[in-house]
Amino acid sequence: MNKPDPKSDPWRVPVAVLQIPEDGLHRELDADEAVRKAMADVAGLREVLSAHASFDVRPMSGGRFHLAGSVRARVGQTCVVTLDPIENDIDEPIDLIFAPPEQIPQLADLVDDANESVAETPDPPEPIVNGVIDLGRVATDALFLAIDPYPRKADAVFDHENTPPDPKDHPFAALKALKAKPRKAPKKK
Repeated sequence: MNKPDPKSDPWRVPVAVLQIPEDGLHRELDADEAVRKAMADVAGLREVLSAHASFDVRPMSGGRFHLAGSVRARVGQTCVVTLDPIENDIDEPIDLIFAPPEQIPQLADLVDDANESVAETPDPPEPIVNGVIDLGRVATDALFLAIDPYPRKADAVFDHENTPPDPKDHPFAALKALKAKPRKAPKKK
C-alpha cells in the first residue's frame, strides 16, 4: 500500500468499509490547524480558516456504499481586482456512490448509457481503495472544487476604460516603427 503524501492529500480520515454497520455510519469532521495549513498550501490559498464535513455512509447491495453530506469551510483568498485579502464561505453538498474497483467499468458503462437518455445522469461511482473510503479526501476534493478561482470583493470593479492606453499598442504601431527607421539605398554593382 502506498503511503499518502500530505502535500497532495492533506486531510486523511480513512474508514474501513468492513467496519461500517448495516444501519450506516455518521461522521462529523473538523480539520485541525496543521491540516488547514496543508490544504491552503495545496490549493494556493492564503489560508483555510475552518473546514468541517458531515457525512452519512450507508451500505448498498453489491458491496457499494452511498455517501451523503456536506463540506463547509471559510477560506482566505486575494481579490483578483483589488488584490485585497478577502474571505469566502463554502457550503458544498456531497452525494456519491462508492463501489469495489472491479465494478467500476460496468457501472461506468451504465452511466454512459444513461447519458443518452433524457433523465438526469448519475455520476459514475468512486472506487473503494484497499477496502477504505477516505472521508477526508472526499471533503478536501469537494472543498477544492468549490473554491472560486477568480475571487472578488463584492464592490470590486475593474475599470479598464480608465487604464491609460499603451502608445505602442495600436494597429499602426508597426508601420510607424518602419517609417521611423532610415532606409538604406540599395548597393549598385
